[in-house]
Amino acid sequence: MPLELADAIAPPEGPDKDYLWTLNFGPQHPATHTTLRLILTLDGEVVVKAVPDIGYLHSGFEKLGEHLDFNQYVTIVDRMNYISPMANEIAWHHTIEKLLGIELTPRCKYLRTIFAELSRIHDHLLCCGAVALDLGGFTAFLYAFNQREKIYDIQETASGQRFHPSFTRVGGLQADVSDEWIAKVRTFVKEFPKAHADVVRLLNRNRIFLERSQGIGVLSREEAINLSATGPIARASGVVRDLRKDEPYLAYGELSSAFKVVCATEGDCLARYLVRMDEMLESLKIIEAAIENLPTGPVNVDANSKAVLPNQMAVYRSIEGLIHHFELIMTNRQWHAPVEEVYGAIESPNGELGFYVVSDGSGTAYRARTRPPSFIHFQLFPYLIQGHQLSDVVAILGSLNIIAAELDR
Repeated sequence: MPLELADAIAPPEGPDKDYLWTLNFGPQHPATHTTLRLILTLDGEVVVKAVPDIGYLHSGFEKLGEHLDFNQYVTIVDRMNYISPMANEIAWHHTIEKLLGIELTPRCKYLRTIFAELSRIHDHLLCCGAVALDLGGFTAFLYAFNQREKIYDIQETASGQRFHPSFTRVGGLQADVSDEWIAKVRTFVKEFPKAHADVVRLLNRNRIFLERSQGIGVLSREEAINLSATGPIARASGVVRDLRKDEPYLAYGELSSAFKVVCATEGDCLARYLVRMDEMLESLKIIEAAIENLPTGPVNVDANSKAVLPNQMAVYRSIEGLIHHFELIMTNRQWHAPVEEVYGAIESPNGELGFYVVSDGSGTAYRARTRPPSFIHFQLFPYLIQGHQLSDVVAILGSLNIIAAELDR
C-alpha cells in the first residue's frame, strides 16, 4: 500500500483522535466520475485531512505511446480527457510536428485553432454545468449539455466520429472540412451567446449557488504558482499566464487581438466558475475570427515530405503513392525522426497539456510522457478542502474539473 494512503487510513493520533473518523469519498460517488477516490479524515462535518487517490483505470496511456506510431497514438490520447479529445490530439501532434520540424499549412492552423476553441467551450460547459448540478442546479446542467450536443454535431460532421474524433494527423488533418461544417460553426457562433446568457441568469445571482461557492476553496496566487496550477484555476487566482498569448502556436499569433486572457483575484470556487464562463465568450470570438478568415489551400503539408500520409487518389492511382502509404502504415519507415528529446505543450481547456517525447529515429516514440492538467490539479484538493465542511467537497472538486482518465498512470 502506498505510504500516503497507509498514513491516511491509519488511526488518528492526538488528544482528539476518538472524535475523528475516516470516510472514503468515491469512487462510487457521482461527483467522483466513478473512478477517483478521496480519503477524508473528519471531525464531525469538518474535513481535517484529505488524501487523493488517482483511481482504478490502469489504462497505461503513456506506455501505449511507446508501442503505437505517431498517427496511431492519436486514438489513445482521445481517451485521456475525453471531454475535449480534440485538444489532446492537437497537443500530441503539435509535439510530434515540433520533433519532425513540420510547419503546418495556414488552413490547417486555422482549422485546428477552431477545433481547439470548440473543445474549450465543450469542456467548460461540462465543468460549469456539472458543478451546478452537484450544488443542486439541475436546469443549468441541461442548458449547458444542450450546447455540448451541438459541438458533438460539429465534430461528427468533420470526422465521422462523435465522441472520439481522432481527426488530426502528422502534418495536418484526416480530411478537409465541408461547407456544411462551416455553416454549422457559423450557426453555433450565432446561437451560443443566448444559451450562455441563460446559464448566467440561472447561476450568477442564485443565492444558493453563491453561498456554496463564494469564499470556498480559496487558492492564493502564491499557492497556485508553487503548486504548478495552470489554466483557469491559476488565472482565477491572479496568475496571468496563457500559452495562447505567451507562447503562440497554430493561428493564435495572428488572432491574438481577437481575444483577451480572463483573470480574477479571489481564487475561490466562484472565481473559477466565472473565469470559465467568460473564457467561453473569448473562445467564441476566436472561432468567429478564424472561420471568417479561413485560408484556402490544402490542409496537409506536401506529401513529398514522406512524413505525411498520401491522399487517397495518390494511393489508388500511382505506384509511388502506394509504396509511400505502405512504408508508413506497414513498415513504420519514412518518418526520419531525429534522435532527440522534445517537449510540446498547448493551452488545453484545463491548463497546460504537454507531451515529452524521446525519439530513437523511428515513427514510434522510444519514451512518451504526458503532463495532464488534472493530474497536477488533483494535488490542490488537500490544501483547498482543509477546514471546510463535508458538503464543500463537491463544490471544490467540481471547480477543479478533475477528469479521472487524465489521472491514469
